[in-house]
Amino acid sequence: MDEIDRNILRELQADGRLTIQELAQRVGLTSSPCMRRVRQLEQDGVIRGYRAVIDPEAVGRGFEVLVSVEVRRDREAVEAFEAALQDIPDVIEAYRLFGSPGCLLRIAVADLNSYERLWIERLTTLSGVTEVNSQIVMKRIKEPKGLPVDG
Repeated sequence: MDEIDRNILRELQADGRLTIQELAQRVGLTSSPCMRRVRQLEQDGVIRGYRAVIDPEAVGRGFEVLVSVEVRRDREAVEAFEAALQDIPDVIEAYRLFGSPGCLLRIAVADLNSYERLWIERLTTLSGVTEVNSQIVMKRIKEPKGLPVDG
């Protein structure tokens, strides 16, 4: 990956809706070589997809909670827990961690009552879960802007 590829990645992370012509102009290429590079980055799995960034409040999910979860430390329990998370749309990110806690979740729901219902009806009932701790997000200080792609 060279500096032009990195520039393509920077530009697409900032605005994934750029046309090839706009992107090519910004990175100093003509359209055809720019398109080839973008396709190659997609085929190589460097670019994994394109998404719209949605305002959580606009879709009724402005209440965010970071949840640390302890799961029994056996393979079957961990696999069952991770599979069950796939069926909970309120869990918008999930990470298995080294050490304690064993898992960190980011949850987006409408309000405290919605979260309490999710906590009681789903999170605490998942197979292998031994502890659930919640941290309510007061304010998002830094929005995700993409990955640094410096050389």
